[in-house]
Amino acid sequence: MSNQIGFDNQKYLETQSARIQNRIAQFGGKLYLEFGGKLFDDNHAVRVLPGFVSDSKLRILLKLRKSVEMLIVINASAIEQNKLRGDLGIPYDEDVLRLIDTFRGMGLYVGSVTITQYAGQPSADAFKQRLETLGVTVYLHYPIPGYPHDVGRIVSDDGFGRNDYIETTRPLVVVTAPGPGSGKMATCLSQLYHHHKRGVPAGYAKFETFPIWNLPLKHPVNLAYEAATADLNDINMIDPFHLQAYGETTVNYNRDVEVFPVLQAMFEEIMGESPYKSPTDMGVNMAGHCIIDDDAVCAAARREIVRRYYSALCDRRKGQGSDEIVYKLELLMKQAQAGPELRPVIAAAEEREEQTGEPAVAIRLPDDRVVTGGTSDLMGAASAALLNAMKALAGIDHGIHLISRAAIEPIQQVKVGYLGSRNPRLHSDEVLIALAGSTAMVPLAAQALESLDQLRQCEAHSSVILTAADSSTYSKLGLRLTCTPKYQSNQQLYHK
Repeated sequence: MSNQIGFDNQKYLETQSARIQNRIAQFGGKLYLEFGGKLFDDNHAVRVLPGFVSDSKLRILLKLRKSVEMLIVINASAIEQNKLRGDLGIPYDEDVLRLIDTFRGMGLYVGSVTITQYAGQPSADAFKQRLETLGVTVYLHYPIPGYPHDVGRIVSDDGFGRNDYIETTRPLVVVTAPGPGSGKMATCLSQLYHHHKRGVPAGYAKFETFPIWNLPLKHPVNLAYEAATADLNDINMIDPFHLQAYGETTVNYNRDVEVFPVLQAMFEEIMGESPYKSPTDMGVNMAGHCIIDDDAVCAAARREIVRRYYSALCDRRKGQGSDEIVYKLELLMKQAQAGPELRPVIAAAEEREEQTGEPAVAIRLPDDRVVTGGTSDLMGAASAALLNAMKALAGIDHGIHLISRAAIEPIQQVKVGYLGSRNPRLHSDEVLIALAGSTAMVPLAAQALESLDQLRQCEAHSSVILTAADSSTYSKLGLRLTCTPKYQSNQQLYHK
């Protein structure tokens, strides 16, 4: 089975919560916890650790809710440049508002927002004013010349001392951000400086799920992390500081290892001595202790590397990627002993296209059956595959029509006649709406719709690059999509 459980999520919630509480106690009751990656919707972890629940980190914080204060950090340059979150397509500043709403909606206390690298940027000023109008407290942190290497200047009144002191009231301050490069670690260290000047004990720790420190360097899960960060050029490596201090081999990544001597010097300047002997020491990640089936986890991670490879091929075809990223992912596939054969949907879609001469999509169901869909005058291949998958899951005969031509044609007329579309075929979302509209007349349509949840975490492949509309629908349904890196027409230059 392709969806075999390999990770004990309940054990993870319990052991991770205990680990964080122990770290708070270690520092006298105040801890700044830098959260790497996504606090919720952590779909990479779901894909490589089958059994992991996407909002597990959030659940851990909810277990500690009374002790938790959320601190959101955003880089002023990201506001000025209107930087977008790739997965959501929204600017970082808008995502700050989304994060505040989400945390508050879950019952977590949001203490404040800190704008880092502030140098009088007009857009940062406007965002600060907007937040304050909404009742959110905002602090400013400034660029420090020589950061991170000029430790003497950084840990002084001319460095961290110039930053606003962030007023916090709870033992566990979770420092998070819309994306990388926001200044989370610098914010934590600045707070340690201000606390120790005031004689208040406080500590710092880091919560990164990947790489998993107590798995081997070339374990597929750790290689899958390198695949996920291929564009950042992150490289997993043995933590030399941990090996020297304890004689124990652990895995970290290059940026943390490279900056650790500087961090250690900062800790010594701030606290008198460093509480950590290695980058691994700084972490609180217990994920490696919760893997219950290594074979299942390895298989999932290998499939993820292949998925990332196809994504990189498509990005390059669309002019959004590079040869270097593709070559790196090819190397990672070789190291992980992974290839396209691990995703049977790839061969199935391409074989269907070869037979029909038209684009095709294949979906692998939870019981490992593979269904395909082809292109017709009524709907595209992605729509047909989705409909066929729902029929198969609901036990409905393939030959039964759940949506009549009479229901589809008016939608096509609106698309072409009023909305200016050149393609009359129904996209996946339009087929789902048409199917929902048929439930009153066709009871089996309702039965098919009820099977949609079963498609979550299923693999899918298209023999051509899908439109944004179809890709988005597949993503919302939780399908793990890859595409062959080509367009339907070799002459096609513009694709939407």
